[in-house]
Amino acid sequence: MEGKEEDVRLGANKFSERQPIGTAAQSQDDKDYTEPPPASLFEPSELTSWSFYRAGIAEFVATFLFLYISVLTVMGVLKEPTKCKTVGIQGIAWAFGGMIFALVYCTAGISGGHINPAVTFGLFLARKLSLTRAVFYMVMQCLGAICGAGVVKGFMGKNRYGTLGGGANAVKDGYTKGDGLGAEIVGTFVLVYTVFSATDAKRSARDSHVPILAPLPIGFAVFLVHLATIPITGTGINPARSLGAAIIFNKDKGWDDHWIFWLGPFIGAALAALYHQVVIRAIPFKSK
Repeated sequence: MEGKEEDVRLGANKFSERQPIGTAAQSQDDKDYTEPPPASLFEPSELTSWSFYRAGIAEFVATFLFLYISVLTVMGVLKEPTKCKTVGIQGIAWAFGGMIFALVYCTAGISGGHINPAVTFGLFLARKLSLTRAVFYMVMQCLGAICGAGVVKGFMGKNRYGTLGGGANAVKDGYTKGDGLGAEIVGTFVLVYTVFSATDAKRSARDSHVPILAPLPIGFAVFLVHLATIPITGTGINPARSLGAAIIFNKDKGWDDHWIFWLGPFIGAALAALYHQVVIRAIPFKSK
């Protein structure tokens, strides 16, 4: 019996924990890590670089496709008298989350795959990109969203598109504007916090034994937030998505609460950036 106990003790020492958790995971020093320098506030040289404009085009196309698929899915659900004939609310959430997963995967190597002014704003606050690039991305995202919603209107027809609400975001009956603002703040925080966590270079170095495909958790976060907040605001968490639908729909319903879908996501993104910088980035890491 004593011999068996000795074998167990030696085995435990020989085969150490392969996936340490908690503070143990923070003390590994067998991975190289170099803190990337913060982006400059202004980068005039970017304006003469083709990669800068290529990234903007990628953001335009991605946001165009995002609005096209997601809003068209919303229209398909709303036009049926019963959701049993369509994909339903869960299908809408999957359309938004699935498209983000696919589009981030496609564009991450070109532009970073933001597809959302709130994400761009959060990354700008964390000094991940310059103000020049951030503003350019936001403009291209909004233009892409307007074009995507416009194509949906062309498919649906002016009358049916207007009758079905154009996929425009608004605070639903039974909820206050404060409820809508809170839902947008928390929902965007979840999204941007996930973006920071999934793309953190320090985490990749420290926890490289855990394979992470960044677009997957980001898309899944969008899916989950939509499940929670579609009944409250229709789920914005993306000012470009809300703006594109509101401009093409162009009725009071789309504009009355529109400020919520800018203020809420920007506050949520700022809180996520602050939390990431103060809490997550503060985790110690030993580099060689």
